[in-house]
Amino acid sequence: MEYGDSSPGEYVVRREVLDESRLDVVAQKGTWSIKPTVGDRVKEMLRCSAPRLKDVLLARIPVLAWLPKYSFRENIIGDVISGCSVGIMHLPQGMAYALLASLRPVLGLYSSFYPVLVYFIFGTSRHISLGTFAVISIMVGSVTERLAPDSNFMVNGTNGTESVNIAARDSSRTQIACSLTVLTGIFQILLGVVRFGFMVTYLSEPLIRGYTTASACHVCVSQLKYLFGVKPARFDGPLSLIYTLVEICRLLPQTRVPELVVSVVALSVLIVAKEINDCYRQKLPLPIPIELIVIVAATIITYFCGLRSEYFIDVVGEIPSGLKPPRAPDTTLFSKMIGDAFAVAIVGYAINISLGKTFALKHGYKVDSNQELVASGLCNTIGGFFRCYAVTSSLSRSLVQESTGGKTQVRNKFINPALGCCAFPQAVLSTIVFVNLKGMFKQFIDVPMLWRTNKVDLLVWLVTFVSTILLNLDMGLAVSVSFSMLTVLFKTQLPSYSILGNVPGTDLYLDTEAYREAKEIPGIKIFRSSATINFTNAESYLESLQEKSGIDIGKLQTEKKKREALQKRNQKKEKKREKDEAKKNVWMKNSQNGVVLSMTDADPNFPDKGQVNWAYHPDRVTLDSDSNTYEEITTVSHQDELGKHSNCRSGTHSIILDVSMISSLDTVTVKTLKNIFRDFGEVGVAIYLAGCQACVVEQMERANFFSDSIPKSWLFVSVHDAVLRVLQTLQPETDVMLDSSCNTHM
Repeated sequence: MEYGDSSPGEYVVRREVLDESRLDVVAQKGTWSIKPTVGDRVKEMLRCSAPRLKDVLLARIPVLAWLPKYSFRENIIGDVISGCSVGIMHLPQGMAYALLASLRPVLGLYSSFYPVLVYFIFGTSRHISLGTFAVISIMVGSVTERLAPDSNFMVNGTNGTESVNIAARDSSRTQIACSLTVLTGIFQILLGVVRFGFMVTYLSEPLIRGYTTASACHVCVSQLKYLFGVKPARFDGPLSLIYTLVEICRLLPQTRVPELVVSVVALSVLIVAKEINDCYRQKLPLPIPIELIVIVAATIITYFCGLRSEYFIDVVGEIPSGLKPPRAPDTTLFSKMIGDAFAVAIVGYAINISLGKTFALKHGYKVDSNQELVASGLCNTIGGFFRCYAVTSSLSRSLVQESTGGKTQVRNKFINPALGCCAFPQAVLSTIVFVNLKGMFKQFIDVPMLWRTNKVDLLVWLVTFVSTILLNLDMGLAVSVSFSMLTVLFKTQLPSYSILGNVPGTDLYLDTEAYREAKEIPGIKIFRSSATINFTNAESYLESLQEKSGIDIGKLQTEKKKREALQKRNQKKEKKREKDEAKKNVWMKNSQNGVVLSMTDADPNFPDKGQVNWAYHPDRVTLDSDSNTYEEITTVSHQDELGKHSNCRSGTHSIILDVSMISSLDTVTVKTLKNIFRDFGEVGVAIYLAGCQACVVEQMERANFFSDSIPKSWLFVSVHDAVLRVLQTLQPETDVMLDSSCNTHM
């Protein structure tokens, strides 16, 4: 290869035309393998040494890797401020989100404490804030309410009315939530151990955003009863959200005005303060802890103004102080919640890893997806023993943590939920939930954006949103993932096919329909698919190749078979005519000598009816044989001309398949390519391959793709190499010249 002088922005290359066989020689392809064998990998896994043990410990317990290198001078101030800010947010959000899970608020505080400490040891992200989250809370709440509904804890009152045994119900729901959390953690740990972290790639961003938006709608509807002070009936299964909303609308005339006033006042204060935080976040050293302020103020007003006794406003009640000892989960419940636990595990991990990778990309460090799966599993498994319910990272808390200068997970050591007596209205917690869902509802702007950019992703978003709204969170997730996978399947089955043309003066080959300057080379069709070929689209690939090239293989093969059949019949007639001519000549010669032949001697096909003098039938052979032969010859000649015209109609003598998009070969693809070589070869069109990857060439060799009929020399390094070889081969027969002298000299 030679590099010539060129002006800036141009390059000139001189080299020989390379097919795959010549490339192996020029590039000195080796048969060695740099990959370790299975035995070597097993030995490496079983090998135990001090460095290997150290690497395993640092990978499985990341805190051992970064904590000794922690810089107090650079990080401690930001981590302290960030820890205090996030800790203040943990208190109201933990209690509010516990209501979504139909649990006592204290469990939300527990869930904001224990899992955070576990993630400090095993997590790899520096910025996410683990703890309670609205989507996961409502998924847990759907399980607790299904397995422990209020109807199971009804007791008779003193005046003959029935009431709910709150203590027994809450205890049962706590046990259910803890068991669900432990099972969720076990699923996540097992998936992390088998290195199944890549599964999150199947949860696309439109799917996650559509799912969380629909989940926010579920959260809002579930909290409306606290804002209006009504008690709607509970609905399960598909369309439960619609039924609940209709039920709340039916009960609106029974709205309790005191609770509505408290909700409106708290909601107004929260919205104004949040807007101030957003507008002045660059100037404020710390965001205003408005949730905590509202809770404290509501508690004081409720206590001193007697809102609970005079206006019968529902309050949270007493929150026990201190921490509880660990308690084993009820394993008998596992069989009733396997599907729910797996759904919570997947959704929680998807949210966690998406936020973790977002911050890692922004700040230039790496997040281990498999280790994150294990860390999330340990947080849930250990937390489940300490009365925590399932957790994941929160977008709002993570953003606050990053914006306030948090750089490491050390700030988690400064989170210390204060537990005590909090008799404040439940409506206040509901308003906190509403305001914190603002970010999720902003995701509705994805719809017009996706409409402009990618309508397939828009369809995924809409299907996810609608299915989650109508079918609830668990079934909605299953439908969403299934539909997302179908879109991937349809994309591979319906790729775009194009005919490439050469840009004059270059070695570039572009779609002739997209680029005006891309010109087809006469007699050569260059065909390319936008996707890899596999068993799902092999048939459409062949059909599109025939359509784009203008060559109907089936029609040409049918015409060829007709021509061959007519040619065979014509040959038989010709042989018979020659035989009859020979017999006639013999008769003429014998008649001249005075010899008379019998009918039987002359033609054995005729029955024996005496002797016939052939002198009286001089034109029989000519009339009976030559006339038919002339008709057949005329027909064959017409068919030959038709076939020749059919082949020349497209003017194509060579087809180059750009297979650079093929990443792997299955048996169907191999058979399809072999059939293309055979079928097009039978109608006189040569097939060449170009741009094949080295791994695919190896698969071809293992599949015995190359043979005497398909030599390796028909596989070229690039499309340009294939074009030049075709033109060199046909140069004596054609005047077509490829102008490639401007930038690239071959």
